[in-house]
Amino acid sequence: MSIEVKIPAMGESISSGVLAKWHVASGDAVKKDQVLYELETDKITSEGVAESDGVIKLAVEAGAEVKIGQVVATLDEKAASVPKTEAKEESPKKEEPAPQKESANAEAEKHQSPAVRRIAEETGIDPEKIEGTGKAGRVTKGDMLEASENKSHETASPAVSAPQSMPAEASAKEGAIPNPQSDDRTSRRKMTPLRARIAERLVQAKNQTAMLTTFNEVDMTAIRDLRARYQDAFTKKHGVKLGFMSFFVKAAVHALKEVPALNARIDGDSIVENHFYDIGVAVSTDRGLMVPVLRDCDSKSMADIERDLGVYATKAREGKIKLEDLDGGVFTVTNGGIFGSLLSTPILNQPQCGILGMHSIQDRPVARDGLVVIRPMMYLAMSYDHRIVDGKEAVTFLVAVKQVIEDPTRLILGM
Repeated sequence: MSIEVKIPAMGESISSGVLAKWHVASGDAVKKDQVLYELETDKITSEGVAESDGVIKLAVEAGAEVKIGQVVATLDEKAASVPKTEAKEESPKKEEPAPQKESANAEAEKHQSPAVRRIAEETGIDPEKIEGTGKAGRVTKGDMLEASENKSHETASPAVSAPQSMPAEASAKEGAIPNPQSDDRTSRRKMTPLRARIAERLVQAKNQTAMLTTFNEVDMTAIRDLRARYQDAFTKKHGVKLGFMSFFVKAAVHALKEVPALNARIDGDSIVENHFYDIGVAVSTDRGLMVPVLRDCDSKSMADIERDLGVYATKAREGKIKLEDLDGGVFTVTNGGIFGSLLSTPILNQPQCGILGMHSIQDRPVARDGLVVIRPMMYLAMSYDHRIVDGKEAVTFLVAVKQVIEDPTRLILGM
């Protein structure tokens, strides 16, 4: 029995994607629930698994764009049940001289640039007989032009070719080194759907919002001392470490309650006010930036938030995050400080009207009670949509975050 491997439905807004990678090859025996491929869409990256045991036959190459419901492979369940001895007897001999030679030629042509192949067709010169000067010994366009020049001089009369061979040879060599058309100077790859969607949304946020950023700095002494004092006990009790992000998520919820204008969005000519606190946290992956959403942060403990952060970060980096994990946030917190950023202007995550940017912590001299002291300081940046948020509200929000971080007891007392 043959089973079709189809691209599953992934949400109403997703109609296609790119089959980024196959984890199996045609003819492989696969087991039920084994990962077969990776699919990249404009929102998430997911994996496809086998529905049953069988021998797979691929119908689509890696890198191809596929539609939802499209058949990308077939699984032959009957072939999987054939004993290995029978399969071995029935399999034809694979080693034949002619196909090997063709395969070798095809492999060589794969590593030749279009310019090299074009010159080979026009001049009849075999690139395999030329010593390449490119990376890993690859034959470049300059090598082919030099060989073509030499060939033309060899076929000319001795009286003409003798005096001209040296200048022509030198000229060809000189032109091959700085040749700006060399294949090794640039490379090209197709933008993934996720990266293309990120680019589209960022440009959209810049073009469709009146985005403005306000800044402040926060003294991290209280948070640093609190973590140092209770880290071991916290980890032992809850099984997760107490990080900085949970403090800022709680501070953002506190500030959103103080300034409700930041917990809203524009829908046409209306302003939609949210009365819940689902906070998005930006996570960087090798596929691009994702923003999973922590639900109901107003009712969650610090341990719950740290635990959810760990789960989402792992899922995002392994490509197992789901569409519903990214949907519905009202505000976003991003931490460029983990990469060493001192200051930045974060871009809004539409349709949200606010985003808080954390940065690296640095010991700096500051004035306290008339004295200059060294404190661990962090710059905070908050970008907001000026269409529905005024400067006074934005600054008030950021000051509320600053106050809670510098004095965490405010969270306990609700001040």
